[in-house]
Amino acid sequence: MQQQQWRGGQEKRETNQHVYGIRAVIEAIDSGKEIESLFVQRGLGGALFLELKQVLKQHDISYQQVPVEKLNRMTRKNHQGVIAVISPITYQRVEDIVPMIYEKGEVPLLLILDGITDVRNLGAIARTAECAGVHALIVPKRGSAEINPDAIKTSAGALYKINVCREDSLAKTGRLLQESGIQLVACTEKTGNDLYQFDYSVPTALVLGSEEHGISDDLLRIADQLAKIPMAGTIASLNVSVSAGVALYEVIRQRRSS
Repeated sequence: MQQQQWRGGQEKRETNQHVYGIRAVIEAIDSGKEIESLFVQRGLGGALFLELKQVLKQHDISYQQVPVEKLNRMTRKNHQGVIAVISPITYQRVEDIVPMIYEKGEVPLLLILDGITDVRNLGAIARTAECAGVHALIVPKRGSAEINPDAIKTSAGALYKINVCREDSLAKTGRLLQESGIQLVACTEKTGNDLYQFDYSVPTALVLGSEEHGISDDLLRIADQLAKIPMAGTIASLNVSVSAGVALYEVIRQRRSS
């Protein structure tokens, strides 16, 4: 498999790496490979599959049950009812990233993406975030767009450069950030507060939700501030990647001014 490389502006073709076969998937997980998604044939059983399930439980990896026809479309080889998609990036841990930011003497700026399922939006947000100096993107383990070749292409390679943290619970992660002195600012239409009225010179994590469902109630309840982008037109909302750019560069504007 050729990995996409970003050298001198030259883009090479990239495909996600598939690992197929129960034993091969177990070995990939045990070796520390990041599993982006895992597909298991409906009705699969047997002792080896039970061993795989134990490994998945140990590493807290979820899987999708799918018809065998889907697996056959993914590969013509003997997949034994299991295909794993290996992530092209290595995920980081929030609890490791935050102390390093403070140790460098920098003011944390993080972006929590709640339920962004479109890979192109994810890629576009990552590109803007990397350009704006965001320290990390935080996404949920479930209900988020895959980081795949389309996401990486849209990000112009930014997903290789920026820290990405994949967490079980965004609300739990949000509380951890607050305990670390980082304010949570939820960008939502469910408020009368203008985005521009808050102070972003302090450690900040911006929270963005999907265009369809917005930010989850669990995150809205714990947010320190709710902020909306003022709208003058008749269309109710911006594309989420555009909203991310507007909010991030207000943070940058304030921090440069101070």
